[in-house]
Amino acid sequence: MVRVTTTNRRDVLRASAVLVAGGALAAGCGTGQDAPAAASASAGSAPASGHPATTPRTAPAPRAYPGQPAQITHGPRTRPQVALTFHGQGDPALATSLLTAAERGGARLTVLAVGTWLDEHPGLARRILDGGHDLGNHTQRHISINAMSEAGARGEITGCAERLRRLTGSIGTWFRPSRSPTASPLVARLARAAGYPHVLSYDVDSLDYTRPGADAVTRKVLAEARAGSVVSLHFGYPDTVAALPAVLHELGRRGLRAVTTTELLS
Repeated sequence: MVRVTTTNRRDVLRASAVLVAGGALAAGCGTGQDAPAAASASAGSAPASGHPATTPRTAPAPRAYPGQPAQITHGPRTRPQVALTFHGQGDPALATSLLTAAERGGARLTVLAVGTWLDEHPGLARRILDGGHDLGNHTQRHISINAMSEAGARGEITGCAERLRRLTGSIGTWFRPSRSPTASPLVARLARAAGYPHVLSYDVDSLDYTRPGADAVTRKVLAEARAGSVVSLHFGYPDTVAALPAVLHELGRRGLRAVTTTELLS
């Protein structure tokens, strides 16, 4: 159980204030339902934080990590670092609040974006990168990619990759399959052909998409995270935003730093 200090409680309450933003919530990868459309009437397709939708500056590209498997579940257990990875979909106001809370806490995240979400909110791609976070590919429509035909699965991967390239100059640093923690052999092969040497999985599932409440999200992450862990979380859920300050506080107390997956593996 995490002890919430006065300062920590104030951070949690501040983060929880984004609940008034409302908006549609993103469906978790552990469910079989299609994610609802993520739209915020106030956000529309405008950049979330004033950044232009496009920029000539090129984002980092995927890279191979010698010694790492084709499907990565965690990083080295010898360094005091963890990677908090987020499935990028849902209300852009919640996403922006979460990014801001992470940056305020000195954390850098990995965001695996859904292509249709980028279509609706293109400014968030640059917002993520400008905050020092990793940005990657979580398929175009967030449907069960392992169950698709070869042509359909290829289209899901390359569709999102092309949107990332158009917005940032890169296909993104990582690929994560939708609706499954791991890729089938076919999907892993298609991802490599699209330019992603590794599939990014995880060893800690926060289960935040089940909407268990902020305290439950916090307990689940902190009970399982250890040096080298890759944690699966989601944009679009108020519980996750509210849990983040307490998670970061306790990770820091344990001497664990939240870094991008690129840093975790470098």
